[in-house]
Amino acid sequence: MKNLIIGLGEALWDMLPEGKKLGGAPANFAYHAGQFGLDTMAISALGEDKLADETIEALEKNGLKYLMPRVPYATGTVQVTLSGNGIPSYEIKENVAWDNIPFNDEIKEAAKNCRAVCFGSLAQRNVVSRETIQKFLDATPADCIKICDINLRQQFFSKEILEESFKRCDILKINDEELVVVSHMFGYEDLDDAKVCQKMVEQYHLQMLVLTCGTNGSHVFTADGQHSFQPTPKVEVADTVGAGDSFTGSFCAAILNGKPVEEAHRIAVEVSAYVCTQNGAMPKYPAELVAKVK
Repeated sequence: MKNLIIGLGEALWDMLPEGKKLGGAPANFAYHAGQFGLDTMAISALGEDKLADETIEALEKNGLKYLMPRVPYATGTVQVTLSGNGIPSYEIKENVAWDNIPFNDEIKEAAKNCRAVCFGSLAQRNVVSRETIQKFLDATPADCIKICDINLRQQFFSKEILEESFKRCDILKINDEELVVVSHMFGYEDLDDAKVCQKMVEQYHLQMLVLTCGTNGSHVFTADGQHSFQPTPKVEVADTVGAGDSFTGSFCAAILNGKPVEEAHRIAVEVSAYVCTQNGAMPKYPAELVAKVK
C-alpha cells in the first residue's frame, strides 16, 4: 500500500453518443498515472445497482485498483454531447453515490500511504464528500503531493470551496476559461493571466500552478519563479474526453520520477495530444510514450 498515487472524487459513467464509458477525473487520473508503472488507486463511492457492478468490471478490465464503498444512492452518470470539433459538454446527475463518499478506515489507511493525490472541486459539491476529501488530505504524509485540478462544472462550485482547495494543494491545475471565472470571483480582473497565476502561487504557497489554454498551449509557473510554456501539438482529434486528466496524470508521474518541470510539462503535453487522437478517456499508451517517464 505504500507510495500510492490516488485519484479522489467522482466515479461516473460518461454517456457518450457512441455508448457509455467509465469516466470521472479521479479514475482517469489514476489510470493515466498508472500507465507509467506507478501504484495507483481510484477512491470514490458506488451505488447498489447494476451500473456499480459494471463500474467494478470496467475498473478491473483497465487494471485499476479502487476503494469504492457501496452507498444507498445511484451510481453517477453524465450525459456527454460532443460538438462538431469534438469538444464535450456535460449534464451531471446530482445526489448520486460519489456525492456521498464515506471516510472509512480503509480510505483513511490509503491516505496515510499516499505519495500523491489528485482531487477537484466537483466532488466537493456535497458536504459528505467534501468533508471526506478534506479529512483525506489532512491524513496524508507531510511529503505527499496534493494536486487540485479544479474542474469547474455548471454551478457546482463556490468561492469557499475553491479557496479551501487552493490552501490545501501543492499543485493547482486550471484552464484558461476557469481562470477567467476565478479572476472574477477573487478580484484579479485587472491582472493579465500570467500575473494572476504568479499571484496565486504566492498567495496560496503553491509549488506550481499549471495553466492549460487548449490550442493556445499551456504554462507551468513555479514557486521559485520558473515559467515553462509548451505549444499544443496539432493532431487529428477523435475526442478530448480524458485529455486533461492524462495531462495531470503524466505530469504527476514525471515529477515523481524526478523529471525537471520543463521536461515533465513537455511529456504531459505529448501524452494529452495522443489521448485526443483516441476515442474514450482511457486508451492504452504506446511504449515510446511510457519510456519518456521512466
